[in-house]
Amino acid sequence: MGPPAAADDDQHPTLRQVRTRIALTDLVLIVWAVFGALILRFGVEAGSDIAASTDQFSLGYPTFSAALALVWWLSLCLHGAYEVEILGRGATEYRLLMNATLRVFAGVALLAYAFKVEVARGYVLLALPAGLIALFVARQVWRRWLGAERRAGEFNHDVLVVGEAGHAQGLIDAFARVPEAGYGVVGVCTSTTEAERVGGVPVVGSEHQAAQLAIELGVDIVACSAVHRLGSSGLRRLGWALEGSGIELLLSPGLTEIAGSRVVARPVAGLPLLHVETPTFSGPALIIKSTLDWLVALGLVIALSPLMLIVAALIKIQDGGPVFFRQQRVGLDGEAFQMTKLRSMRVDAEAELEELKRQQLQERASAVLEEARQHGVAPGRGVEEAAGTEVDRGVLFKMERDPRITPVGRFIRRYSIDELPQLFDVLSGKMSLVGPRPPLPDEVSKYECDVHRRLLVKPGLTGLWQVNGRSNLSWDESVRLDLYYVENWSVALDMLILWRTSAAVFGKDGAY
Repeated sequence: MGPPAAADDDQHPTLRQVRTRIALTDLVLIVWAVFGALILRFGVEAGSDIAASTDQFSLGYPTFSAALALVWWLSLCLHGAYEVEILGRGATEYRLLMNATLRVFAGVALLAYAFKVEVARGYVLLALPAGLIALFVARQVWRRWLGAERRAGEFNHDVLVVGEAGHAQGLIDAFARVPEAGYGVVGVCTSTTEAERVGGVPVVGSEHQAAQLAIELGVDIVACSAVHRLGSSGLRRLGWALEGSGIELLLSPGLTEIAGSRVVARPVAGLPLLHVETPTFSGPALIIKSTLDWLVALGLVIALSPLMLIVAALIKIQDGGPVFFRQQRVGLDGEAFQMTKLRSMRVDAEAELEELKRQQLQERASAVLEEARQHGVAPGRGVEEAAGTEVDRGVLFKMERDPRITPVGRFIRRYSIDELPQLFDVLSGKMSLVGPRPPLPDEVSKYECDVHRRLLVKPGLTGLWQVNGRSNLSWDESVRLDLYYVENWSVALDMLILWRTSAAVFGKDGAY
């Protein structure tokens, strides 16, 4: 499915029009799922089959299917799946689709049991997964299209940030880091700086002028940072001043890298207090994760074993060297294990590593020197050390055009085929399908205190680092994503990462 057409030749569609088109897309897919299941289960002559009957009436499957499709779609509407605020939000959208769908089919099951109606199991087992998968795929397509449009400046919410300069800067950076979320900051209200701009955004006034300026600027959202000079009474007055203007008020609690599912607002003595649940590293969810890891890994080994055998033969034929490359990595609770990959480099690749690191360090230093010259700045003596910070900190060495990679290795790296033997590490319990990147012992020895939290869960075959840039990520960004996963992992998040991994692999972005 391609991007939606414009509402007309002269006007780009508004976000509400996009919402309507998404809703219509879902309705079409739901009708396709239930009537497709009807035809597959009963054939094209399904009109005579009875879904339910009593002494007073009988209900045929075509009528039942039409009712099911309508109720299913209305359930999506009632669960807020088409609210403008959640469009393009990823996990939130998928969770709403899942909850609405499962509740509809749970309701069908309860009603069928209560009224002793026998609904064909084959029909339900066809309609439910077909419809849910179709909804997920369609929402992914729309989300990608909407994200691209927002990165280009369309469909964004204009935001006025309010708060002390330093905290306002953090909020601006958070919005800028995810442009596909659709928050475009147009101004800052702060009383703690004389500068004309904060984070590249113009300062338009003080915090106490926020309501008036928001209305004058016509923004969609006023976002207050964690620290501001309004106080509780001033914040309440700001909310009153925005009433009836259609401007939304957002409050940042200052909690970073914590998933929304772990934050619950609970009123205590008239105060809305935020309760932050502790990360989960044991219990039923971990048992489910481990079971899914083993079952999915076993299925993938069986399905992909012919591909691994073919690639192994090509590697052996290429230079006669070993098929596998084994390297010590650090896993759960700091326990070392041997990670296995299909060999993608020359046999003597490890001997050349230090020389390539030295060359890369020199290239980075030269690039910094050249950039400094272009800006008329005389760099200090520590330029080379600064340029080589990431190499010295122990980050995995990566080169986009590493001369040690063989022709076969370049292909299998591009599509992550070299990682497939790690499925056996998953089966042995040393790794998980989803988790932080498995680090080298030398890396771990240089970890700062908080980075050691990466070792609280099993390392993963894939993870947030892979679906958000792979080798293109900086060291700090890779650590940030891994720590976010450790703090907020869930089975649902694992499913989403596995879904996105296929797109990352076939997209080849950052694979080298």
